[in-house]
Amino acid sequence: MGKKSSAAAPLNRLFAWVRRQSTKVKTFMVVAGVLCALVAVKFLVKDHNHFFIASESVHFTGILVLIYKLTTQKTCTGISLKSQELTAIFLAARLCCSYIMEGDIHTLLDFSTLLSTLWVIYMIRFRLKLTYTSKLDGIPLYYVVVPAAILAILIHPYTQHVRISRMLWAFAVYLESVSVLPQLRMMQNTKMIEPFTAHYVFALGVSRFFGCAHWIIQVYDSAGKYLFLLGVSYAWVPMVLLAEIVQTFILADFCYYYIKSVVNGRLLVSLPSPV
Repeated sequence: MGKKSSAAAPLNRLFAWVRRQSTKVKTFMVVAGVLCALVAVKFLVKDHNHFFIASESVHFTGILVLIYKLTTQKTCTGISLKSQELTAIFLAARLCCSYIMEGDIHTLLDFSTLLSTLWVIYMIRFRLKLTYTSKLDGIPLYYVVVPAAILAILIHPYTQHVRISRMLWAFAVYLESVSVLPQLRMMQNTKMIEPFTAHYVFALGVSRFFGCAHWIIQVYDSAGKYLFLLGVSYAWVPMVLLAEIVQTFILADFCYYYIKSVVNGRLLVSLPSPV
């Protein structure tokens, strides 16, 4: 026990120092940390297409963590039903695209994740509905679904595939980037996040990092030319990259407090009160 405390002491001092810094300094450190991680994965992973497989696999693992919680603890406290429903919607859209346009390992992973997510939704809505706190999960779905659909109609890739498939692909990308917002809002309302929900959200953060890494590295390796590869839709790849970066930074703050809690040996993750 003493060894663990002494080993964690330097990290605790580091976290305390970071917390005292201004928002600008914290933002700079986050950006620097992400860039260092990107450089590391660029040289460690030869085939950058594997980032998508890693992203989808980590997401699926996160859903399995939720399933374990629902099965063993018989409670859905802290889990946002709205986020799970948004996840099911974008996975269904992406699965249709993947089946038509690829039909490979991505299709299998999306299918497995969708089935698991639907099972989580079923458990929250019917089997464990008495433990679901709906008043803390109040973001209407159409607040995010409708803007994502409109954006997908306006900006989508131009490839040889049918237009509806390309729109569904864009819709899935845009909706995925904001699907975690109800979950984060719910956690901010509760302040304390129990372990399994925290593990799940952290898995989402890792998943988005891999997805974001793919696009950034592709743009870097092509000296920016990758931004204009998909026909006349010059706005498509920049929009995908923006969506990935937005979701990565949305989850970055939570991941910081998650790592801090793990280092301190806490089972619960505590979030600061919003200013």
